[in-house]
Amino acid sequence: MIKLIIKKFVKNYNDVENKYVRESYGILSGILGILCNLFLFGLKLTIGLIMNSIAIISDAFNNLSDMGTSIVTILGVKMSNSLPDEEHPFGHGRIEYISSLIVSFIIMLVGFELLKSSVDKIRNPEEVIFNPILMLILLMSILVKIWMFSYNTYIGKTINSSINKATAADSLNDVIATSAVILSTVIQRYVNAPVDGFVGVLVSLIIIYTGFNISKDTVNILLGQSPSEETVEKVCSFIQKNEYIIGIHDLRIHDYGPGRSIGSVHVELLDSLELVHAHSIVDKIEKDIISQTGIDIVIHVDPVGKVSKI
Repeated sequence: MIKLIIKKFVKNYNDVENKYVRESYGILSGILGILCNLFLFGLKLTIGLIMNSIAIISDAFNNLSDMGTSIVTILGVKMSNSLPDEEHPFGHGRIEYISSLIVSFIIMLVGFELLKSSVDKIRNPEEVIFNPILMLILLMSILVKIWMFSYNTYIGKTINSSINKATAADSLNDVIATSAVILSTVIQRYVNAPVDGFVGVLVSLIIIYTGFNISKDTVNILLGQSPSEETVEKVCSFIQKNEYIIGIHDLRIHDYGPGRSIGSVHVELLDSLELVHAHSIVDKIEKDIISQTGIDIVIHVDPVGKVSKI
């Protein structure tokens, strides 16, 4: 189903390296997220109020925070595609990361507030009304979240988007949380204990944990975390396959937003090579790297003496 939606709404959907195509993917996933989470929020909030269940209400606000994430993600994707200017010569790609950081704080704040409400529910338990029809509605919400997990996973893999992958994980957490709510509501009928409140605590902790992970990953990127081993190996392989390259060192890659990486590296060439020839060698390597990996890299040449092979 998601493939049909993508074909319908994303122009040139196969050109996933194009930043505008990636933007379209991001906006589409955000709009789908808003629609799904808005529907689930209204549904679960209504059910929670009818059943007098803090666990279901907390799960509803989890969906509301997810909707906020989708909104901020859309704004972040749009703003991060703004053209470079004098103050930001490397573009505005990191706005997407800053947006994710803001969302993570909102998610954790909601989680802490719901944790407080759940603890109050344990201290002052109230009767939870069981209704099989409402249970079926919660099962329907699980199916919606499974679909959200599926399409976010697909888009995340298609455009290599960490945001969509994180959203997919969050959707999977929602499936687990809602399943726990259904289980607690059933158990509550046979156990004289505030099971609902304890499950509300569990759901709140899941929300807090998700927000913390998003903030941790985002802060690592903003602080300049090392590139992945896969990226390093890919860049090095492009350089080393050139017969004139003797050695490589001091590889640096800086992330300025999704699809916007800038790097530098030192390569060793024989000092007997003419300057023009050496320049043409590194110029070709730079073009190959940016065309194949999207990394705009600058290569510094270190001339070395004749290398004897043993």
